[in-house]
Amino acid sequence: MPDTPATRAAAGSGLVFTVVDYGPVRDIHEAAIARDIDIAQIVKTLVVRRGDEDYVLVLVPGDRVIDWPALRAHLGVSRLSMPDAADAHRVTGYPRGAITPFGCARDLPVIADTSVAVLSEASIGGGAHGVAIHMGGADLVAHFDADVAAVTAPA
Repeated sequence: MPDTPATRAAAGSGLVFTVVDYGPVRDIHEAAIARDIDIAQIVKTLVVRRGDEDYVLVLVPGDRVIDWPALRAHLGVSRLSMPDAADAHRVTGYPRGAITPFGCARDLPVIADTSVAVLSEASIGGGAHGVAIHMGGADLVAHFDADVAAVTAPA
């Protein structure tokens, strides 16, 4: 098993999961093929800034994008933004493309789109490029006590 903060956190979680070490890919389509799953089963972890040093992690299926008006309404704010790569790395401890709530540098609130909770198998980042953690979507959502809401739209 690749040794990352995420894989170590998952190992200590008590969750049933597998780690997939799939190597370098160029895009989400290649990632799905390499992980042997559908794009919809890939769960992207996106860092969203609510305010100064106020961030949340949003779990978004690979075939969907954030529905910004829905997310703003859910959070009760009028403005949200995505931090740049350096800021996202500082906040999570992970580079873009490898961000995951497992082993995150800060204990950030997690919001999961409703479609994540019903995935029989979810593939979330494993803390390094080319590494993924596979587990049930309901287990993923429950482990992080994620706030489940309809916050995405089809890509």
